[in-house]
Amino acid sequence: MTGTEGEPRAIRTAVVGYGLAGSVFHAPLLAANSSYSLDVIATSDAGRQGAASSRLPRAEVVRDGAAVLERSADLDLVVLATPPMAHYPLAKAALEAGLDVVVDKPFAVTSAQGQELVALARQLGRVLTVFQNRRWDGDFLTLRKLLAAQALGRVTRFESRFERWSPAIGKAWKARATAADGGGALFDLGSHLVDQALQLFGPATVLHAELKARRSDERADDDVFLALRHQSGVTSHLAMNMLCAQQGPRFRVLGSIGGYTKNGVDPQEPYIVAGGSPLDRDYGVEAPEWAGLLGRDGHLDKLPTERGNYPEFYRILAAKIRDGGTASALPLPVNPEDAVDVLKIIEDARTLAQT
Repeated sequence: MTGTEGEPRAIRTAVVGYGLAGSVFHAPLLAANSSYSLDVIATSDAGRQGAASSRLPRAEVVRDGAAVLERSADLDLVVLATPPMAHYPLAKAALEAGLDVVVDKPFAVTSAQGQELVALARQLGRVLTVFQNRRWDGDFLTLRKLLAAQALGRVTRFESRFERWSPAIGKAWKARATAADGGGALFDLGSHLVDQALQLFGPATVLHAELKARRSDERADDDVFLALRHQSGVTSHLAMNMLCAQQGPRFRVLGSIGGYTKNGVDPQEPYIVAGGSPLDRDYGVEAPEWAGLLGRDGHLDKLPTERGNYPEFYRILAAKIRDGGTASALPLPVNPEDAVDVLKIIEDARTLAQT
């Protein structure tokens, strides 16, 4: 993939969907990385069309994914930032059109759909990955560093939460979506929490699952608790709640020689929402007062949080695509088979909660 005078050509990219995922995560990260050219943005919402044209004047704004696929000969990569029910059909069509594909989480609404997409990408020799950006949260990077150094000893319990106070459902598609459509907190927040738990502690089974709809207009679930048992021996307790007026710790991890507790949420998303850029010096840097606590030998020490790094996803992806795509030995930023494993846990949790 080269341009004039042997220089690497920018990866010609389209983003389908310009809600929170498209406008706050994907478009800013792509625009900040010179390996990509953001050529097309698809959204049917007039207000979002205007916002996209204003912020990214070089990008052509079209109505929907079908209009993007009509331009597939002039593109290399499509990023799907649509509601979950559209992920599978759009990803399938984009792969068949000869494009590499990034799918926002959740990968699909069933593990069978995810497995089909993985097989299709392999058959067609296309790059397929899933945007599990929370692998690059600063607090998660801090925890991974602690575990790599065995600072907590043998971990026995992992507690992880995403809790928010959101009494009203802010997006029209979320208000309409059932679990079959990919709606609810388990698909939305749970895709992150389950992925992080599996990345840290390996394969797991669902021991217990509670799924409730607390808000009157919620059609799926907004208050969820899962207990997982990992083959490594760790027990994970994962909580996600959209009607939580007082949040618990983001992480609480207990080991044989120490523990780690972290409050607060990674600052990268609110930084972009406030108008910042991934290129800013302060991007991803957490305020010192949000430092976690490392407990060992009967005392607590503040542990500064690693800098968050969502841009790393697209850096790894660009290296993979430019090095030959599926023929390259370089890793994907996220193996889509990992996302299928997450969907299987979600499915098992729903089955267990129902029975």
